[in-house]
Amino acid sequence: MDIRAFVLLTSSMLAVPQLARAEQFVLFDATFTYTHEDALNSKPSKSHYYVREPLLNPDRPKDWTSPVDYRNGTIHIRTEVLEKPAGGEPTTWSICYIPNKGQKNGYGCTGTVIYREKGVYEQDVPMTKFWENDSIIWTEGIRQMDLVMKDGSGGQGHVHKRGDPEKFFPTKVRITVIQVSAGAKYDPSLVPGLPAKEATKK
Repeated sequence: MDIRAFVLLTSSMLAVPQLARAEQFVLFDATFTYTHEDALNSKPSKSHYYVREPLLNPDRPKDWTSPVDYRNGTIHIRTEVLEKPAGGEPTTWSICYIPNKGQKNGYGCTGTVIYREKGVYEQDVPMTKFWENDSIIWTEGIRQMDLVMKDGSGGQGHVHKRGDPEKFFPTKVRITVIQVSAGAKYDPSLVPGLPAKEATKK
């Protein structure tokens, strides 16, 4: 084979897997039961569930902009509602990034879908579209994640303020947040512990 043809063939073979490979990592995968007492007694803020190491991936990047650009990528949020009181009360969880170094507001939040029943709910959220995403200095990384349980009104609808806790508690959820780099597509086969039928989806 002509040496130039060999070089071109080798280069093209190497390029294919590189282009097809998704750059992503699981920021956290937390399964927990949450009660009315938990919502009332969580500190420093009520209705919060705090995700810190070791639940928060200890191998997460320090710089989310380089060498892999996660800051301009997407978040894949998988919410598995395992237990929920009957009645279909709208519920959601705010998902807040607490940075090592912030500016302006000092943190930013996205959230799960609003759900009414048990089941699996998934969505992709652009990293540049969620609330106060530019209050985080992404080159300095994330130190923890705050999950805030709310009713369907969102905003200030923290569930500990409601007079009907039986509609929300107890509940059990599995919330998995996967960070996908700019230009890449979420690949469930790269997420450990997903049901086989989900992991094989493309």
